Amino acid sequence: MISKKIKVLVGKPGLDGHDRGAKVIALALRDAGMEVLYTGLHQTIEEIVGMAVQEAVDIIGLSIMSGAHLPICKNLLDQMKARGIDDIPVAVGGVIPKEDIAKLKELGVKGVFPGGTPFDQIIAGMKELVDLPDSP
Repeated sequence: MISKKIKVLVGKPGLDGHDRGAKVIALALRDAGMEVLYTGLHQTIEEIVGMAVQEAVDIIGLSIMSGAHLPICKNLLDQMKARGIDDIPVAVGGVIPKEDIAKLKELGVKGVFPGGTPFDQIIAGMKELVDLPDSP
């Protein structure tokens, strides 16, 4: 039986110019058998959402090192809803303080992977995201 590869879009929104971590995670996800699309630096939320629509991705992952993860994720989720793709799970990683993890999940982010999260935990978490049951 041939199973479909999980298709992940790794996005770097805004003016955050630090992408080494995003590239390393993209390689780890690829090595785990996922198809990974990397947006490159300095993408707008509109560009990320547009690419997610165009490429029919299974997961959108954002790498945010700027500390602006809450407004960026809210904007992304709002634009995803407006484009009718709010069923795609969103994961975020980078500089995420522990106290913001619950806030991100309240917004609708399904996976939060702060800096230092082991690769195997990120890979397992991403695989779980595509099998999420519908929430009540």
